[in-house]
Amino acid sequence: MPTYVPGKVVFRKTWQPMDTDAAAYIAAVEAADTAAGSPGGLEERTKIAIDNFVLGCKADGVWNAIKASCILAGARTLSGALVPLAGTAPTNFNFVSGDYDRKTGLLGNGSTKYLNSNRAGSADNQNAHHVAVYASTAIANNSAVINSGGTGSGATSIEYFNSAISFRSSSAGTAFAASPTGFVGLSRVAASAYTRRFSGSSASVATTSSAKSSSNYIVYTWSETNTTYSNARLAFYSIGESLDLALLDARVTDLINAFGAAIP
Repeated sequence: MPTYVPGKVVFRKTWQPMDTDAAAYIAAVEAADTAAGSPGGLEERTKIAIDNFVLGCKADGVWNAIKASCILAGARTLSGALVPLAGTAPTNFNFVSGDYDRKTGLLGNGSTKYLNSNRAGSADNQNAHHVAVYASTAIANNSAVINSGGTGSGATSIEYFNSAISFRSSSAGTAFAASPTGFVGLSRVAASAYTRRFSGSSASVATTSSAKSSSNYIVYTWSETNTTYSNARLAFYSIGESLDLALLDARVTDLINAFGAAIP
């Protein structure tokens, strides 16, 4: 059986079985693509990239912490991209096929488009949770990229504000950083601090937690009643229990890079 090497496309022998969770996800994506009118299934190398991602997450011990997630790339159609990798499918508000690119993901318009993840902020422990996204292009307007609870106590989010990425973790406190592309995430494993990650580097932020908001996580804006939306192009989001952000970063980054090589 071929050994997984980060950053390297591994070609599968015809006799090698695919991971069952990866196979189920791929089958669901292909069914959604077909229903949306796209002929044919995913390319073999695209399937291998997804299988490597799932196997890698399992080997790293982060797979079970992912409770709500979409790979917003890879699929042939927007319908396929909204098939959940984990958890419940998001509800789409105003995204159309023209917003979707198989290699780079789903583009917000900064005015009307968002996803409701259908996972409550309080579904994960106040002191053990994570959120993460993969931004394919630079974000240019002030808004949350993923958020539960708005800006109040108990909010959890990744935001873009005044030309910087901002983080909240079941707290009204905000920490600012540079404005990167690629993987951005936070994970809380204790009441006294959380870890933030961007540009391939992690740091601890000393902020005491509070009871998490019960509002659903919204992707591309603060909340469903908000009027400020993100123009980010996202290729992935994840919500769930606390996990090692560096390990998830490596797997997601390899996945998106593999799509770039596999998809014509």
